[in-house]
Amino acid sequence: MRVAIKVFLVDDHMVLREGLKALIAPQTDIEVVGEAGDGATAWPQIVACLPDVVIMDISMSGENGIQATERIKQSHPAIKVLVLSVHDDTSYLRQMLAVGASGYILKHTAADALIQAIRVVASAGLYIDPLLADHVVGRYARRPAATTDLLGADLSEREREVVQRVVQGYSNKEIGLQLSLSIKTVETYRARAMEKLGLTSRSALVRYALERGWLRKE
Repeated sequence: MRVAIKVFLVDDHMVLREGLKALIAPQTDIEVVGEAGDGATAWPQIVACLPDVVIMDISMSGENGIQATERIKQSHPAIKVLVLSVHDDTSYLRQMLAVGASGYILKHTAADALIQAIRVVASAGLYIDPLLADHVVGRYARRPAATTDLLGADLSEREREVVQRVVQGYSNKEIGLQLSLSIKTVETYRARAMEKLGLTSRSALVRYALERGWLRKE
C-alpha cells in the first residue's frame, strides 16, 4: 500500500487552511497531519509529527515564513517546504530558496497545480510557479546575450538540458523519457553538471538557474 505524503499547513488565515484541507482530502496519496497559524506555533507540532511537506505562507504575525523555514531546514533538513504565497515578487522567491524551500507557488494558482507541486517537492524535486519563472526569464532576457551565454559555458549541451529540467521540477524518470536517456544516465549528467558548477544541493542549483534565466519552458 502506498504511503501517503504527510502535509503540515502553516498559514494565518483559517479559511484558507480549511480550503486546503478540503482540496487535499480526496487525494489518496496525500494527507494533512497538522496545521498552525504562524511559525512559532507550528514548530513544536512539526517536530512532533515530522511531516514530509510543510506548506508555508510568508507574511504572518510573529515568526514569518522565512524565519520558520530556516529553522525547519536547519533542524530537520529532510522536511520539504513548499511556499504558498500571494507575493509574486521574485525577491521573496529568492529569499525562500536561500533558506531551503523546495518550491514556491502562488495562492491564485489552479488547485491541480498545487497538488502537483506537493508531489514534486515530496519526491525531492523543485517546483517554481510558472508565472514567477516567466518573470525571471523576462528579466534576464533583457540583459546582453553575452552575460547569460558565458555563465555556465563549461556545461555540455546535454548537461544543460538535464539541469534545466531538474530545476523545472521534473523527476529523473521524466527527464529520461523527455531526452530518451536512462535514469542512471540522467543522474550522471546531473552530478557532472553540479560538480562543474561547484554546487552541492538542488536548492543551490535552482538559485543558480534563476540567476541565469534558465527556467524557460520547453
